[in-house]
Amino acid sequence: MDLLWSEGRLLVAGPDTRPYLPEGPARSWAGIRFFPGTAPALLGVPAHELRDRRVELADLWPAASVRRLCDRVAAAPDPASALEDIALDRAAEAGAPDPLLRRVVECLDEGRTVAATAAALGLGERRLHRRCLTAFGYGPKTLARVLRLQRALALARSGTPYAQTAVRAGYADQSHLAREVRELAGMPLGELFAGRG
Repeated sequence: MDLLWSEGRLLVAGPDTRPYLPEGPARSWAGIRFFPGTAPALLGVPAHELRDRRVELADLWPAASVRRLCDRVAAAPDPASALEDIALDRAAEAGAPDPLLRRVVECLDEGRTVAATAAALGLGERRLHRRCLTAFGYGPKTLARVLRLQRALALARSGTPYAQTAVRAGYADQSHLAREVRELAGMPLGELFAGRG
């Protein structure tokens, strides 16, 4: 999930389960990405309510508060730094995130199955699914797919050939990686990894 600034507006980008391509003329954007599972506590809304959506922050928080934050970001020399400061201020008020959520991300990012992750955390699979919906916006299987794609992106951008990237990131083969890239990112493998996406 992201906190975004564009043309005097603060928006929240919810967790995506499909590609999101902005419409209309090109805009200037600044944003920060929250570590998986942390945004709902800071924003005060379960992640699944924002899934595949872009929402005005004023729809989630009091309008007067959002106006003050917009003024703060507009006056800042670097909007991204101002967004980070806002998130840090909110995090200090909200307290520490649930450590279980970090373990969910760690287990799935290691390539563990949903069943193995649930067992490692001492949860049933249905309870894990419910916790994931609230924290991440989707179930653990989708979160695992997103994390795997992020691993593949890092490997490919470091110069690892696509076939090796696929195997090392946990895909069956390069064509499996290509299908996942097209489904999750909405563009061909080479275009995404070339940085044009």
